[in-house]
Amino acid sequence: MKPFRRLLVPLAVATALVLPAATPAAADPGPPPTSMASLGDSITRGFNACGWYVDCTSRSFSTGDNSTVNSHYLRIRATNPAIDGRNHNDARSGAKSADMYGQAGTAVSQGVGYVTMLIGANDACTGTEAGMTPVATYRANIDAALNRLKAGLPDARVQLISVPDIHRLWSVGKDSGSARSAWSLFGVCQSMLANPTSTAQADVDRRNRVRQRVVDYNTQLAQACAAYGPNCDFDDNAVFGYPFTLSQLSAWDYFHPNASGQRVLASVSYAAGFGW
Repeated sequence: MKPFRRLLVPLAVATALVLPAATPAAADPGPPPTSMASLGDSITRGFNACGWYVDCTSRSFSTGDNSTVNSHYLRIRATNPAIDGRNHNDARSGAKSADMYGQAGTAVSQGVGYVTMLIGANDACTGTEAGMTPVATYRANIDAALNRLKAGLPDARVQLISVPDIHRLWSVGKDSGSARSAWSLFGVCQSMLANPTSTAQADVDRRNRVRQRVVDYNTQLAQACAAYGPNCDFDDNAVFGYPFTLSQLSAWDYFHPNASGQRVLASVSYAAGFGW
């Protein structure tokens, strides 16, 4: 499999959708944290947000320090300067939910007070529909990571961010020749993006099933966060529900958020979080 097939997916949404929701305890913001870490994949690494097929952590929506993005880190620093320089990007491009346990261990070793986790695009965005991570496996992976965080960082706040709607990616890019060429050349997210102009029922049904898998992942995130307790906050599908545009995606792969997309992701996810 080409490495590009494991690159992460951009922001997301499509038409309105009511997701089954857990009823979590009200998240407890506590005071603004003095340190933070981000867990995830190439979205969180800022991949393709500043250079050709490279990570650009300064433009990460979570822990980046680029003022044009205005990340979670910079928003917290504006209220609590004690966090200055204590922003750890533990994400890895190509990561899937199975990698979250290891990343959680890194965050524990750093002793941080706030953790963001955005993961699942690569679990759904695979070379084929059959290659997607089963929902039960995804949940088990999330629970393992959360249990490690809770045991090692019992007082830390954790924000789980909904998986972007990759069907929206297809919707905004299918009519762009440049996007279609990039998707084909790099083998991007073929579970969703294969045959992008096809209206055959088999392709329509496949796209809908892949989207449903993302919906199911987000349902599991909501439930896992509710089980974690008041130190965990799920974004209530704010990122899944954001109607991103083609202009917010990298013009190199039409898949990852560019700097503008990272800025929107920071704004949408932070507003749906602890509210420091």
